[in-house]
Amino acid sequence: MNFQLAPVYLDLQKEAAVVAARVEPMAVEADGMSTLHEGVRQALADSHLWELLVPKAHGGRFEAVDPLAVAVVREVLMGVSSHADSLFALQGIGSYAISVGGSPEQKAQWLPKVALGESLAALGLTEPVAGSDLKSLTTTLTQGSADTLVLNGSKAFISNGGVADFYSVLAKDEDGFTLVLVPADSPGLSWTLTPEIIAPHVLADLTFDNIVLPASAILGRRKAGLELVLATLSVFRVSVAGACLGVASAALREASDHAHTREQFGKPLARHGPVAEMLADSWTELEAARLLTYRAAELAQTNPAGTLHHSSMAKLFASEAAGRIVDRGVQIMGRWGLIRDSKMERLYRQARPMRIYEGASSVLRLSIARELPREMNS
Repeated sequence: MNFQLAPVYLDLQKEAAVVAARVEPMAVEADGMSTLHEGVRQALADSHLWELLVPKAHGGRFEAVDPLAVAVVREVLMGVSSHADSLFALQGIGSYAISVGGSPEQKAQWLPKVALGESLAALGLTEPVAGSDLKSLTTTLTQGSADTLVLNGSKAFISNGGVADFYSVLAKDEDGFTLVLVPADSPGLSWTLTPEIIAPHVLADLTFDNIVLPASAILGRRKAGLELVLATLSVFRVSVAGACLGVASAALREASDHAHTREQFGKPLARHGPVAEMLADSWTELEAARLLTYRAAELAQTNPAGTLHHSSMAKLFASEAAGRIVDRGVQIMGRWGLIRDSKMERLYRQARPMRIYEGASSVLRLSIARELPREMNS
């Protein structure tokens, strides 16, 4: 078994590191914003990394979106700036349904712009009363005239909300759920900023007030929207684990540097037993999370839907490990880890939401446990 990344992924790490170095001077400002930071957007556009998020036929880098490539890049970007990581990933999360289910016209209109960063994408799932339970959605899609549809309802905590150029929106459609493509300039679409969370990023609540859409706005098949959402999760959930690796790596680096240079009671902190134990546990968990994540991402390259439980395990373990590693880092650094907008303090705030979005840990545990009998008996 080869546990090393192939050269193509090592090259992507280097590409992402160049972008991260450009973004780092802006990171404190950008990561504290709930609106778009144009400097970070420009750095990503200039890098061409967004090409990783669409198929080659429409301006992308690979024949199909490669989950391992996305995870590797997110690991690098998230270690420096959550704003950069979010902007990078959402181009794929918001447009993947077009890549795999869109019509030729939809693909030609939007995907080249996504690859270049000329258009920003977003996925509209969460509602005020519907989080993990998507089947409780209240946003509705109804028949208008013979060739039009009408969208009504609202979405909450939508990443890239208010800055996206289009939204892939899941709505209840009689006895099913349909995913529709909604341009941001559609009459009847409005947005307000979501209450700021502990790790700010671009978030907004969306309102759809009798938005009239052509029948051609449907992504994939009507009433089969959940299939496209599942396809998106199958490819991008493991990339969240990659972002968690970035948080954990950065936190361990900060803690290690501090522990090996800060002296107390006549010797570096790292030579005190309790601190050494925390560093050792953190490094071990980080390496375990990395192996689990890379393996899950590799499995998702060929069978994303069939290996979603592996992506879920990677996301679960990596997000929980990142929380523990950052918490230990704060403990090791003491007051230096509590200074507002210091690297460690920012990582502490960024780590906590990762156990909630794109599959809360408790929900992931349920889905993983349901898959266990099938895996054990295969």
